[in-house]
Amino acid sequence: MADYWIAPSILSADFARLGEEVSNVLDAGADVVHFDVMDNHFVPNLTVGPMVCKSLREYGIDAVIDVHLMIEPVDQLIPPFANAGADIITFHPEASDDVARTLALIKQQGCKAGLVLNPETPLDVALPHIEELDVLLLMSVNPGFGGQSFIPQTLTKIRQARALLDEKQLPTRLQVDGGINLDNIAEIARAGADMFVAGSAIFASDDYQATLSQMRAQLAQAESK
Repeated sequence: MADYWIAPSILSADFARLGEEVSNVLDAGADVVHFDVMDNHFVPNLTVGPMVCKSLREYGIDAVIDVHLMIEPVDQLIPPFANAGADIITFHPEASDDVARTLALIKQQGCKAGLVLNPETPLDVALPHIEELDVLLLMSVNPGFGGQSFIPQTLTKIRQARALLDEKQLPTRLQVDGGINLDNIAEIARAGADMFVAGSAIFASDDYQATLSQMRAQLAQAESK
């Protein structure tokens, strides 16, 4: 079976007991903790900063923390998130004055680096940097809010990205974020994704372990077809 990673987004968690929520979802079988960092400037919402990341580390969370920066300008917050315990930092090319420099800055901080493409951002934008990416994140909703529906046209982009990564024999993670749930995770996997961000589909469920187990079953089914 492919090495699939499920990354619950804390945007949908109960912030009044965030440490407990994240611990529970990891114990239930999640692989990665996904941070959606919004600044009410690059996107129309305001969420969390490095202090929350640091607090989770201090709480005892030792899983991979994947920080998706939806902020502009982006470079100033990379060192604080790295120092707070981030393992992966991704950003939107539109938010950087020099994408290559921003990718290098993330790696200089000891983190894995990635680019995020909005639904309307063509895959070509990532091509000049594709060899430097540890993660390529394709947004399947317009960023800013949780609970949105998956945009079906993203499947074509996922297939194109997978073909590109395979052609170049790159180990880059192909991550998809937005509207992923039990009904579509298998189809998204068949298109070529191997890292899945899910927020409300997990945190709004009554049983994290049951939901994650069902997601794994869907992924196993996708792998067998």
